[in-house]
Amino acid sequence: MLGNETVAAVLADLDTAPISDALRATLRLLRKVTREHAAVTADDMRTVLAAGATRAQIVDALNVCFAFNVITRLADTFRFKIPPQSSFDGSAKRLLSHGYTL
Repeated sequence: MLGNETVAAVLADLDTAPISDALRATLRLLRKVTREHAAVTADDMRTVLAAGATRAQIVDALNVCFAFNVITRLADTFRFKIPPQSSFDGSAKRLLSHGYTL
């Protein structure tokens, strides 16, 4: 799991952030899909695989990216209210200690 400082470094400059080459390549792929709305090519996949990501990791990353993009678009469409950061922090602590079970 990445700490707050690492996440901030990734958001500030992906090229110099202290993360693995596999994660950096995966994030570049996700940026292409999300922000550039460009098609993923075989060369894109070869680049991420060459950086050390596995096929399963790439599939997982693309699935999570898809889910968040759909949720974000629906939230924007229906004007969902975003709770304060403290709500997210509390939810994260509960999930980390209890998982998704009730």
